[in-house]
Amino acid sequence: MSRQIVLDTETTGLNPGSGDRIIEIAGVELFNRRLTGKRYHTYLNPGRASHPDALKVHGLTEEFLADKPRFAQIAAELLEFVSGAEIIIHNAPFDRAFLDVELDRVNLPAFAQHVPMITDTLVMAKMQFPGKFNNLDALCKRFGIDNAHRTLHGALLDAELLAEVYLSLTRGQDSLVIDLEAPQQHALAPTQALEHFILPVIAPSTEEMRAHQSILAKMDKATTGKSIWRPSQAESSDA
Repeated sequence: MSRQIVLDTETTGLNPGSGDRIIEIAGVELFNRRLTGKRYHTYLNPGRASHPDALKVHGLTEEFLADKPRFAQIAAELLEFVSGAEIIIHNAPFDRAFLDVELDRVNLPAFAQHVPMITDTLVMAKMQFPGKFNNLDALCKRFGIDNAHRTLHGALLDAELLAEVYLSLTRGQDSLVIDLEAPQQHALAPTQALEHFILPVIAPSTEEMRAHQSILAKMDKATTGKSIWRPSQAESSDA
């Protein structure tokens, strides 16, 4: 199976077009549907203050971020980490928009051009649970994933939680994967011979046969004699 990276970002606000920037990026690696322990995580100095509402969500102050690297300093190592992997993001258009703007600032192609595939777990969740809340907290509660320690949004914690959510969303796919290393089970379910069973044959009544022939005649007329359910005269004479 392919390598997957579950990715999340935190930002100064909601609109990269108006100058909002990424302040935290994290990714955790899945391989064969298991967390490998490999991860990428960094805080970034955005060069601007966070919107007050965003600050309430992530709690990352200007003072804390002042000595952190700029995106240009980490772009290469981020792209190296995600290279060749399917990327899993919750509400992917949001994170992609920010990543695209940051990459454009350093004269690099859009994020989707660096990876083979991007999967949006929000789209998956809406398909499985239409009409329900499908944010990360709601999905954790729905799947019984402990997120009590998530008092503030953080990219690394959210990526780890999202990895568990993704595995829960796709759990039904496990049955499609053959584990070649698993011991083979040869026990057979008990069987019962059927040759002694006598199945009753129920013939249609004359009235039922007339109704059946009437329906066939209508079908034959509607298809100008091409109905496959009404035998031709030659076939009837052979019967």
